[in-house]
Formats: sequence, structure tokens, C-alpha cells
Amino acid sequence: MSITRKDFLRQAGAYSVGFLGFQHLNSRLFGGRVIPKQASELLGPLVPDPDGIFDLPKGFSYKIISRAGSIMNDGFILPDRPDGMATFSGVNGNTILIRNHEMNPDSSSGGSAFGENYELASNEDSSKYYDAGVENNPAQGGTTTLVFDTRTQEVLNEYLSLAGTLRNCAGGPTPWNSWLTCEEIVTRADDRYSKDHGYVFEVPASEETQLFKAEPIKSMGRFNHEAVAVDPRSNVIYLTEDDSAGLLYRFLPNTPGKLHDGGTLQALVIKDQPKLDTRNWNGLTVSKKEPMPIEWMNLRGIDQDDLRFRGHATGAARFARGEGMWFGNHAVYFACTNGGPAKKGQIWKYVPSPFEGTPEENSRSGSLELFVEPNDGNIIENADNLTVAPWGDLVVCEDSDGDNYLLGITPKGDIYKMGRNAVSESELAGATFSPDGSTLFMNIQHDGLTLAITGPWNKGQL
Repeated sequence: MSITRKDFLRQAGAYSVGFLGFQHLNSRLFGGRVIPKQASELLGPLVPDPDGIFDLPKGFSYKIISRAGSIMNDGFILPDRPDGMATFSGVNGNTILIRNHEMNPDSSSGGSAFGENYELASNEDSSKYYDAGVENNPAQGGTTTLVFDTRTQEVLNEYLSLAGTLRNCAGGPTPWNSWLTCEEIVTRADDRYSKDHGYVFEVPASEETQLFKAEPIKSMGRFNHEAVAVDPRSNVIYLTEDDSAGLLYRFLPNTPGKLHDGGTLQALVIKDQPKLDTRNWNGLTVSKKEPMPIEWMNLRGIDQDDLRFRGHATGAARFARGEGMWFGNHAVYFACTNGGPAKKGQIWKYVPSPFEGTPEENSRSGSLELFVEPNDGNIIENADNLTVAPWGDLVVCEDSDGDNYLLGITPKGDIYKMGRNAVSESELAGATFSPDGSTLFMNIQHDGLTLAITGPWNKGQL
């Protein structure tokens, strides 16, 4: 994607509201106040949904705006397994929603955009697919883009925006109006697929129906990518790895806004505690709310699947399946879905250095702290995707074996329930707010549903 420096600065300034916890929006809608500890009381208890889809507090409602298997505006089939998402500002107040599809390399093409026998694959120039397959059988993952009017709560357009990738799990928005989508798989080319997988791809936010050419950003490494977060102040990109022995990564781009120009991939190291195991599986090694100074280590051989082991052996901290990640409140929050002694999950908070990504950061390093670790599945169980709400709280999707809730977490760490999957035991995914703060979008993944949730989000000022 081509972008001038002038356009980059303009777009970054316009979009930074989303990365700074919607602070300007917060001032307008919430009187500059953060929802306090009593947030659960303000939202109220969950009310059973008479339609058996999704329980919400009184005064809130949802609308199913998209179902897997339906025909999109471009003639492709809406793929199954919707996952990570983000929103962007469109023209005339419209919302652009970009959505991942975590499609695996199954033996059949069921649930893909191309039909049961890949009959729709020839409807588009195959050179735009990252992996067109060995015999006209493109890899089944990718992204779709949905254009939504929050005023009427209607879908205006829906189309395939990236194709030929695999297992697009999470990702993250950029300040230059694009979505970074991540492959959570590291398969090599074989007799079915023609290319290696395990990369990050970029999808511009556009209201116009178009399939963007899929080009891997190889300098961001090849591993079980899960999510990314971009700090708009430094343009540094952070990445999680969905592996029980994963690392936390940082990418320093050579050119802000032009990631294909390359950059440096690094791993997080805890100062004076090399090779720290943050998982807390074998006794308490990390306590909550205790900031730890960190440093970053350059990585080599970033296309090899043993990167996490080599990185840890030379000092990098180890994390328990890093998943959802978001920048907000001047920090990067990320979930480790089975961290903690009970393996019920952790949420971490990284506060970047004011000199992040420059030599001066050595004089004042960033810090990492364990933000949440309840070790009680009744409080939170296996946190996955997350976002920062307009009022500053985290909104977290659960991915557990039983009931799955949408949860809120205040800046002080108090946890409250915002919604419950009533239709199945599927994980929840992709929680993200519209730029105007009126609508929360979310996926019920295994049911192939995308919901738009509205209600009195501004209750915090009452």
C-alpha cells in the first residue's frame, strides 16, 4: 500500500483516538470520566435472551449482521470461523469493519469463500491469492470487509478483501488505516499448498469492493502469529505468539507505514531476570501489579519455527500462549490464554518507554506487569481477543470449554460480565467498537455469526 508522509501524518492523527483509548470520544460521551469500580452495577445483571443467542444487560440489544455461508456483494461466500476484527472510519460516518477467518487446511473446502469444489476461485485473478494451491485450491483463510452504518444499523457492503492465507486468527489495526492479519500456523509448502505459511499480511481499510493482493511481511517473522498492536506515537509494532512456550515480540519498521520496507524483529527480555518463565505454572515467579523493567533483544533466523526456543535460550521471557492484544490507555495489553497456576489465563500490561525503539530507551526502559491473573474460571477463563473500550476498560472475549462470556475489566483490575454466549459453547472473538463508540462488534466463531451490540454505553457518567 502506497502512502505519502503527509497522508501518513494526517491519517495517524485522525486515527490516534482509537489507539489512545478513545480519549477524545471519552470526553464527549462520558464527560471525561472513566467508568468506576461499580461498573458491574451500572451495567446491571445479564438478562436471558429470549432468542437464545446472546445474553446482555437490560437496555442493551444485539443484531446479527452477518452469517457464514451467505453470499457477499462480490459473489463470494462469506467464510466460516470469524475471528479477530477492527474498525476504521469511512466516508459520511460509515464504519469499515475488517474481519479475520480462522480457516484451517482441512481436507475439504467446506466453509471457505470459494464453494465446496472451489468453483468460485476462478472468479478472481489468482495472482491476488497468497497461496493459490497446487490445483486451483486456494488456501481457505483470509479476511472480509464489511461496511456498516451505525445510525441505521445496516450493512452497506460486504466483500472478500484478502485470500489464500491460512488460519487468520487475530491481528491489529494500524494508524495508517489498515488491518494487520496474522496466520496462526507454520505449515510448509507441500502437495496441496504451494507456499509456506506463518506470516503477517496487511489489508487496507476500504469501502470499495476489492480483493487486495496478499503479500507476506516476512521481516515480521514466521511463527504462530496471533495478534499485533501498534503504538501510534512510536510506530513500534508488538506481536504475540500462540504457543505454550511463546515469546513477546517487537517489530521496528524501517519506514513507518511501509512495512514491506523491512525492519528489525526483537524479543522481550526482563532486565536482570533472563529467561524468565512468566507462566507461573510451577510456582509463583511473577506477582501481580509489580512493574518489571525490560529490554529488547534482536533475533536472527526469523523464518525458522524454533525461533521461540532459541530466543528463550538467549534470554527472552517465556509466555503461556499469547493471544489478543490492543493498544490503549498509553499501554499495550495482551492475553496469555492459559497462564497462571490454574491455567485459566493472564492479562499483561506493557508500558512503552517514552523513547521506545530508540537508543535513548536504555536510560528509561519500558515496563511489564501482570495485570490480571484470577486463577478462577468463574471470574475469567481463557481470555482471548481483547480491546480497549471508549471509557478505558478492557473488553475481553473468553475461549473456554464451557460458557463463554464477554467481560469488562476496569483500569484497577475489577472484572464484570458484559454478555454471554447463549447459543453454543463457541468461543467469542473480535470484540471491537465502532469509531463513534455507539456499537460493539463481536463474533460467535463456531456459529459463524457477527453481532452488532448497542445500548447505553455512557452509563458510566450517571
